[in-house]
Amino acid sequence: MNWRRPTLPLSFAVLLLSVSGTASAHVRYVVDSAADVKDALAFLLDVVADPFNAALLGGGALAVVAALLAYLRFRPAERDFDVLRETLRGYGDLVPWMLRLSIGLPLVGAGFAGYFFSPVVHAEARVLQVGIGFLLLFGLATRVVALVGLLVYAFGLLADPALVLASEYVGGFLALVLLGGGRPSADQMLQRVADAEGTLYGRLDPVHGAASWLNARTEPYDEYAPTLVRLALGFNFFYLGFTQKLFAPGPALAVVEKYDLTAVVPVDPGLWVVGAGLTEMAVGFALFVGLFTRATAATAFTMLTLTLFGLADDPVLAHVTLFGMVSMLFITGPGPLAVDDWLRERASVDASRGETDGETYSGRTTN
Repeated sequence: MNWRRPTLPLSFAVLLLSVSGTASAHVRYVVDSAADVKDALAFLLDVVADPFNAALLGGGALAVVAALLAYLRFRPAERDFDVLRETLRGYGDLVPWMLRLSIGLPLVGAGFAGYFFSPVVHAEARVLQVGIGFLLLFGLATRVVALVGLLVYAFGLLADPALVLASEYVGGFLALVLLGGGRPSADQMLQRVADAEGTLYGRLDPVHGAASWLNARTEPYDEYAPTLVRLALGFNFFYLGFTQKLFAPGPALAVVEKYDLTAVVPVDPGLWVVGAGLTEMAVGFALFVGLFTRATAATAFTMLTLTLFGLADDPVLAHVTLFGMVSMLFITGPGPLAVDDWLRERASVDASRGETDGETYSGRTTN
């Protein structure tokens, strides 16, 4: 399968960016009341007007940009990354299984907990969600079940727009529609038995012919599964950073106060909220356009992990889908239609020019 301030402010900025994920959970999950912030823009301007805060935010952003440019210029440890990518490609056949687990488990948990995809949305859909979740875990009729799950989510979104908080499910379901159950799965096991010559099941099973036809039709588009996941995750991170932090800082300030996050990094609560929002938005943008996708996915994974340690009563199960999908992108890379593809092509052209220049120079010296 093919998968394509002086030193002090800067130090604090890097640390703040690295741990701001602890304030980046879906804040409505963990607080019942919010600080009274009537003007989000005034709040943002007030935070960045502080010279110390501005130095931290600006220094952190410059440090990240400088690091990325330095990597593009010098390409350190390039051989190490080549080996890593080659190793990760070997896990490609397990990606559908990973995706099924990361969607099926949260759906089963949501059904038993009584919420609908997201802990902020409640609906009487216990049996439906548990059924979809278990079928995905088994990998039985995976494509059909994923399509049903996508339709259920779409109808839920029409009924309650707050469900956009769980928009990552869209990319996950669509990717499963393309990939199917993969292996290990009930689909793969039954297909093998049905395809084997002389089996009783092969004569009785009414769907394996249609399944084979569907597999053949979707296989050319398998490579777009990471693209779908990347777009959904990128939108989700950017949306959460903007709407749950910068646009509505009140609940996020309540999270900072409740968990005493200023004891972790001693900056004012406003900087915590703005830093978390900007970090989520930056991660979301990078994922959406496919820029340094594996590194960004690793950053997102770190943010989610820090959230679990920083927010003790955060609903872990609700984040399993995000964990699984960023892990998938770390394995597969961005898929087609990504900035990474353009950067890779440009690096190849530059390398070819370098080799040509070297050969020309060598020929001249030999002569």
